[in-house]
Amino acid sequence: MNKYNNIFGQILKIFPRHKFESLVKETSAARHAKGFSCWTQFVAMLFCQLGQAHSLREICGGLATSFGKLRHLGLNSAPSRSTLAYANEHRPWQLYQQLFYYLLDICKSQYAGKHKFRFKNKLLSFDASLISLCLSVFDWAKYRRTKGAIKLHLLLDHAGYLPQFVNITTGKVHEINVLKTLSFEPGTVITFDRGLIDYILMGLWTATGVYFVTRLKNNADYQVLETRELPKHRNIIKDQIIRLNGFYSKDKCPYDLRIIEVAINDDETITLLTNHLEWGATTIAAIYKDRWQIELFFKAIKQNLRIKTFVGTSLNAVMIQIWTALIAMLILKYLKEQSKINWSLSNLVALLRMNLLTYKDLWQWLDNPYLCSEPPPEGTQICLAI
Repeated sequence: MNKYNNIFGQILKIFPRHKFESLVKETSAARHAKGFSCWTQFVAMLFCQLGQAHSLREICGGLATSFGKLRHLGLNSAPSRSTLAYANEHRPWQLYQQLFYYLLDICKSQYAGKHKFRFKNKLLSFDASLISLCLSVFDWAKYRRTKGAIKLHLLLDHAGYLPQFVNITTGKVHEINVLKTLSFEPGTVITFDRGLIDYILMGLWTATGVYFVTRLKNNADYQVLETRELPKHRNIIKDQIIRLNGFYSKDKCPYDLRIIEVAINDDETITLLTNHLEWGATTIAAIYKDRWQIELFFKAIKQNLRIKTFVGTSLNAVMIQIWTALIAMLILKYLKEQSKINWSLSNLVALLRMNLLTYKDLWQWLDNPYLCSEPPPEGTQICLAI
């Protein structure tokens, strides 16, 4: 007899059924449902991500061929392709959004709000990533005249590099329009690319005590108020206090700002713009360098999970699959944090896929994935008298 549930079943225990059912009731996801439960749909879509299934046939076939193990996942039977496709098209994707934020709260408790810098301010990064779609198939995803796309807007918390805010729109929505809807507590530090520079927003942040770090535009017009002493044996080339001098920018952001020029290599430099006048230039440079983690997050989710090819063509089906991918990403980060060894994300995804329905202790497997299982106890062999 197996002493443990299969690994997939142990992962699903992160989501208590009573909490799941309360979210189903809150989002009215089970309205008009007959026989096919929201839990079965969630397990199937999570199997798509963790099992690396490419199509509805692989999802339903993979679960159907493991019929003896489905009851340990809370399923009575494997779904059919048409039933799963219909549920993905009609049941609200908001259920998966609520599940994502529920799991996010669990993951945040593992990191206790700490990032790698010595200062205590909250550090965030904002960016967006395009997911290309075929416009003739996904006709609702307008982007260019002959191209379709959706855009994943994400606010990354550097304490554990977890997403704090996610918004999914069509490709036409610019990131700055989403950034303007966010509010931050005084003392928060936010980093973003120079393509999102909005001087009105930067002036508002400066007035309310929110700090930003970004790159200076090449055509920025400013006057230098003060040139500061440079730190020794560092890659800082310039540290100056400035005031914007452009016709519109000087009225939109009438505050003292700071530019720091940093040498990347012998031939390349970047110029950073910030409204924090106290921290060292090397600290500001390190903050902007750490912004690269949001690019790595986008790279990891696109390379290791299923958000570039979809098992449904409707807006609702695509939203469900993307939110499920984000849930799977949080699960992987949660498992990495609980493990005693330093997993790379790609190795964890690959080995988890191969062992997803095996009966092993999940936490022991995370600490030592190559440990052989204990053999079953030997019993007394009874001879048959024939």
